[in-house]
Amino acid sequence: MIKTATFKNSSVSFSDQGKGRVLVLLHGYLGSKEIWEKNIAELAKNFRVIAIDLPGHGQTSCFGYVHSMELMAKCVKKVMDSLRLKKYVIIGHSMGGYVGLAFAELFPENLRGLCLCHSTALSDSEEKKKDRNRAIKLVKANKRVYTKDTIKNLFATKNLKYLKEEISFATKIALGTTKQGAVAALEGMKDRPNRDIILGMVSYPVMMIIGEHDNILPYESLIAQSETIRDKHVLVLEHDGHMGFLESPLVVNKSLKKFLNKCF
Repeated sequence: MIKTATFKNSSVSFSDQGKGRVLVLLHGYLGSKEIWEKNIAELAKNFRVIAIDLPGHGQTSCFGYVHSMELMAKCVKKVMDSLRLKKYVIIGHSMGGYVGLAFAELFPENLRGLCLCHSTALSDSEEKKKDRNRAIKLVKANKRVYTKDTIKNLFATKNLKYLKEEISFATKIALGTTKQGAVAALEGMKDRPNRDIILGMVSYPVMMIIGEHDNILPYESLIAQSETIRDKHVLVLEHDGHMGFLESPLVVNKSLKKFLNKCF
């Protein structure tokens, strides 16, 4: 069921399916709540699944020229408060993981667990910040071409010929992101702080889903981060890139269910 909440006098769109213990799905850059449909269909059999369109994505409004990870986390909190939900697990893909970490810092009392799905607790390097600035220029110049190239790069190169339907699906969603929404997210990601200290501090379970063929985040760096987690759960996808929940949905769903049962 699609619902809306109000944040900063504008509308936030989210879906609410299933019953029981609650998990929150946060999509990545150029995604939307719809990107999770294969995962929701399975997870909602055992849990209540809230999937949120983050600011400037899907059906959710833009809230300015920069969408910081803290602003996005506050948006998520507003949705959960509107449902009167107090304890839940956040599963964040890529940018959604950055938002999940900001949420963990701002609202620690609400979390029962956190999953970083192809995401990192580290801030952008200087080189990565330059890449973000280049991306902002490309979005402004020709968002359609930029979007198609960007989505293709999220999948493992060797999977491109097998996953044409999934790539088309993700591209269609990404093309629905407005130019302002894309730029505001890039600006917010570029300026986010290091939050690796959180991984070693929190007592609740933390899961990392890592693709061996991720073109975006270095595999070795993610493995090193996972070693610092107190109650760690790690899924390494040896055939996948940055989109494991689409590249290997059955494996990911099975691991997420195990993780969620540990959290609750």
